[in-house]
Amino acid sequence: MERCEDETGRHARRTRPPWWATLGAALFAALFFAAGSWQLNRAAEKRALLESFDRAAAAHPMPAPRDAEAIATLRYRPVRATGHFDASHQVLLDARIRDGRAGYEVLTPLLTGTGAILVNRGWVAASPDRSRLPEIGIDSGEVTIRGMLDALPQAALALEPDEGAQAAGWPRRLLYPTTQDISAALGYPVRNYQILLAPDAADGFRRDWRPVLLAPQQHLGYAVQWFALAATVVVIYAALGFRRTAPADRT
Repeated sequence: MERCEDETGRHARRTRPPWWATLGAALFAALFFAAGSWQLNRAAEKRALLESFDRAAAAHPMPAPRDAEAIATLRYRPVRATGHFDASHQVLLDARIRDGRAGYEVLTPLLTGTGAILVNRGWVAASPDRSRLPEIGIDSGEVTIRGMLDALPQAALALEPDEGAQAAGWPRRLLYPTTQDISAALGYPVRNYQILLAPDAADGFRRDWRPVLLAPQQHLGYAVQWFALAATVVVIYAALGFRRTAPADRT
């Protein structure tokens, strides 16, 4: 506590905040600032992903790559492939939500002269009766398909191997299968990616492949809010912690 004279010449007291108040204000300000910084990073990541999608989607189609590692550098790149669909062995990616409704994404193996490729033919709604599967039949004649490269969807947390991959019967419902899971179920290897069938191609279902993300502008708005909270903590701490109080008059 410090003493100083006010305008009347009396000694005013300047208070200092206790250590726990200083520590608490510092922790909360740092926490809010970190949250704001995280939102800025997320905005940059989302912007980069959308730009990558638009840039890659505008490229000229290339043959489907054989290199399993190509997905790391060629994600969303337009590709083409020729073969015939294995209509008897299809996979339904379960629990895919569109417009608040549950459904499946249909993976159909395309057998080519150089190996099998998983083709995602789009989203179909699920019946309230889980025992009823959607109609996803397709002709097995030779076709040339167009689409975009992408990885299979992955769970946010690591899961145990999908037990549905070992179940009998087709089509087979799987939640987050790996290509190894699907290969084991099919009995032959598939490449380590999927082709998202072009929206204007035949033999598909609902296909809106542009990533559905929280807009970068929304992340920026959240960042501003977190930074404002950090600034508010500092202002309140300074205003209440370092105020002057005049002593009572002595008569």
